[in-house]
Amino acid sequence: MASTTWTDDLRGRWDELLDEYRESLLGQLDGLTEEQARRSLVPSRTTLLGLVKHVTYVEAVWFEQAVTGRALKDIGVASTPDRSFVLARTDTVASISAAYRERCAASRRNVADLALEDEVDGRGTRAVWALYTQVLRELAHHSGHADVLREQVLAQGDDPSAPAGRA
Repeated sequence: MASTTWTDDLRGRWDELLDEYRESLLGQLDGLTEEQARRSLVPSRTTLLGLVKHVTYVEAVWFEQAVTGRALKDIGVASTPDRSFVLARTDTVASISAAYRERCAASRRNVADLALEDEVDGRGTRAVWALYTQVLRELAHHSGHADVLREQVLAQGDDPSAPAGRA
């Protein structure tokens, strides 16, 4: 049995964490109505559905553009982080979830043959480990937002005018 290096172990653990956060974020949409998923409870554009659309953008920036150098327009995502939260009328829980799953699969393919110490230059020269660190940071950050937003949405039930505090 061949021994693995510590970077192989780290890569495996980072892949596990990425997938855990990805599923956690998608899981925040489970059982919500379209209106609940779009409900705005904070002054920013942040909604549960918008968060998943935004992390789709994050994956595209760091695991597609940074690796391949393709333009965001060609990748099919928003041009800025702020615009990545904007929901079109045609966006649904199903469509955004499917787009995120497809983007995650593309992310896995784009980095599959790269070692953590390899460098890519699609968004300036960066090591692959730096891409992983950035995406993990973003997913952890937004998972926390999603936990709180879902709790607030569920506390309101189907009444968007109800206070977002205790039910």
